[in-house]
Amino acid sequence: MNSALRTIFLLVAMTAAMGATPSVAEAASGRVSAQNATPLTHEELYKLYGQKSWIWKAGAGYFSVRQRRFTAWSSENGRPSYGVGRWFITGPGKLCFKADWHAKDGSAPATTCFSHRKQGSLILQKREPNGIWYVFRNAPAKSDDEFAKLRRGNYVSARLNHIEARLGKMD
Repeated sequence: MNSALRTIFLLVAMTAAMGATPSVAEAASGRVSAQNATPLTHEELYKLYGQKSWIWKAGAGYFSVRQRRFTAWSSENGRPSYGVGRWFITGPGKLCFKADWHAKDGSAPATTCFSHRKQGSLILQKREPNGIWYVFRNAPAKSDDEFAKLRRGNYVSARLNHIEARLGKMD
């Protein structure tokens, strides 16, 4: 596989693994509006993600507060990959993570960003740069909120280490 195809594969796999999407009903109803919402503060984002794992459809990412290390794994379409990098807050309401993603066919860097806004206890999120706003956490929170997929602790390292060993450590 040439490097361009390998890069595309890795980015598609990582994107699909994350699975953070609005419900069709929310998007179609127009009820999700960030117009009157305010961006989350640096502190709110740090508390929201720090020391937590975000469990995705086919993987997970861990936001360590130590050196803001970001680690993740994916097994989209049965093709294992892992990412290692950093997470950072770039401005009001905006959280990003940058990682080098490794798979059987090679590696590629990827940066992913999400914007966050709030109205009271309701939190909206959208993937940057072209995502649409969706409810990340309802007020009160619901069990099927994307927010519910953030779990305190590291749910990534064991699986990442297994994938890394299977693929051979790549730096």
